[in-house]
Amino acid sequence: MASFTGNSIKDVYKDILHTSNSNSGLSTTIKQITCGDGDGTSLYLSQRNLKVQPSADTTTNTVIYDADGNALVTVDSTNDLVKAGIGQHNVNTQFKTFSLFDFSPATGTHHPLTTNIGASEGTAYTGDANATNWGGTGTDPITSLSISSAAEQFVPSVWILQGDITIDEVNYVMSADGSTTANLHVNSYSVVSGSGSTAGNLSSGAVVADSSAITIGDDRASNGTLTIQTDRIDSAKAIVVFVENIGGTDDITVQVNIKYHLR
Repeated sequence: MASFTGNSIKDVYKDILHTSNSNSGLSTTIKQITCGDGDGTSLYLSQRNLKVQPSADTTTNTVIYDADGNALVTVDSTNDLVKAGIGQHNVNTQFKTFSLFDFSPATGTHHPLTTNIGASEGTAYTGDANATNWGGTGTDPITSLSISSAAEQFVPSVWILQGDITIDEVNYVMSADGSTTANLHVNSYSVVSGSGSTAGNLSSGAVVADSSAITIGDDRASNGTLTIQTDRIDSAKAIVVFVENIGGTDDITVQVNIKYHLR
């Protein structure tokens, strides 16, 4: 290891790190650590604080390794991410599941899945808010909904975000009573908040992720990933997942898992 032994200050001063504090050393005021010729580092110190702030963003702003050289903690200041573990996963990665068991969709209709709220006192989930299968029959699910009745059939379908998220992956596993094909859509909406007469109404619908013409049947548990169209969804938006049986009226069982992280 290099040493200052036997060298004059003029030969090593550029390699000496210090604070510019009129020879007062560290204080309670945080100061940048510089080298002997005044060039700044990304490290700031005081008696109470430590700060790392680079002069330019990088995907490896700060990295902690194990003895084998594997990255364990990485600060990516370019994308504003912190990753951890051998797999370098976002530290706030989370999952949300939507599903339905053995239900009978109308052919060509977008049917909302549930966020796993169970039925009680004999009430069955149909997803038919306003006494209709509200997802619509277009290429994509409808972009707005005004609730007038059967709101209890709407509530299990909607996930209202409590923070800004980025969707990393959406996958599915699905089967049917007979051979058929199905489409899946994940949609985001603006939603009316509060408890007024328009509470829960949806608008500005947009496809977040989708997958088309998935072959399903009673002899297989088809699984795969959806194509993400828009990954950044803002807080207070509503997420709804739809399945569409395009090949018949066979009963479908489906589970959709959304992998996301807070941002």
